[in-house]
Amino acid sequence: MGAAVEQVRKRSGTFAGCALVAGAACMLGSPVRPVPRWVLWSAAGLGTAITANELSGKPVPFLRWSFLRMVMRSKHLATEWQVGDGREAALADHVETHARPGDVDDVIRVVDGFCRHYSFLINVGDEKGAILDDAVHRLQPRRLLELGTYCGYSALRMARAMPADAHVYSIEFNPANAEIARRVLAHAGVAHRVTVVVGTLGDGGETLRRLRDEHGFRAGSLDLVFLDHAKDAYLPDLQRILDEGWLHLGSVVVADNIRFPGVPAFHSYMRDHEDTLWRTTEHRAHVEYQSLLRDVVLESTYLGRSA
Repeated sequence: MGAAVEQVRKRSGTFAGCALVAGAACMLGSPVRPVPRWVLWSAAGLGTAITANELSGKPVPFLRWSFLRMVMRSKHLATEWQVGDGREAALADHVETHARPGDVDDVIRVVDGFCRHYSFLINVGDEKGAILDDAVHRLQPRRLLELGTYCGYSALRMARAMPADAHVYSIEFNPANAEIARRVLAHAGVAHRVTVVVGTLGDGGETLRRLRDEHGFRAGSLDLVFLDHAKDAYLPDLQRILDEGWLHLGSVVVADNIRFPGVPAFHSYMRDHEDTLWRTTEHRAHVEYQSLLRDVVLESTYLGRSA
């Protein structure tokens, strides 16, 4: 993508904000007002705030058109795990254009910049990503399972932090996301250390079978699990992993988005089984790429004892 074209796309939100302000102003001055004045004033204020935010040089993600588009398409996102406006594919293009090939640090840097300044994406983000990094550094896991690949960002972080002989198996529901993640991982030079598997653990046993038969998952073989997929699947999928017997004493489960958007059933389960089946640390943080909304990441160590 050419620099001029990219610049136009990056500033399209600014033009849209100006248009919203101008349109609201015209309607306020018109003798025919089909909507209440407070709605128009609110629209004008929102447009002004977003425009100023876009021009600030350090925009707040929650005052970006890309974030508002994502919210308006939340139903599509919840079923397809893509926003539906092409931003996920645009990320892969952006990485391949702007990040140094074979440099995982630079790819992570470019992804963070894309999410902060171009289009908001629902990966774990840099602040909570550092919590995941720390868990991987401390545990030094050899076999890692991720539920929810999305565009491959957290897999990049785990591949960077884990031992040289370790491997991540990342499960992704959406085939298009899986392909985007493979592109990003390949550009970073870590594709040989991350296997992206299309499926879900709740598909009637097919993905569980593939992990056993094709990827060598055995009793006690799994060192770390990262949960960042459908929130209502956290607890059922953890139970499936326990039923398979893949965890061992000291295995760690890291779970994102416990406070926002919230995973109350999973949170209650960990509290109810504290010091019997699990020992959990709550890491307070913020929703990705902003400092307004708070979130919690749970890091739970398996004690290997029955409740």
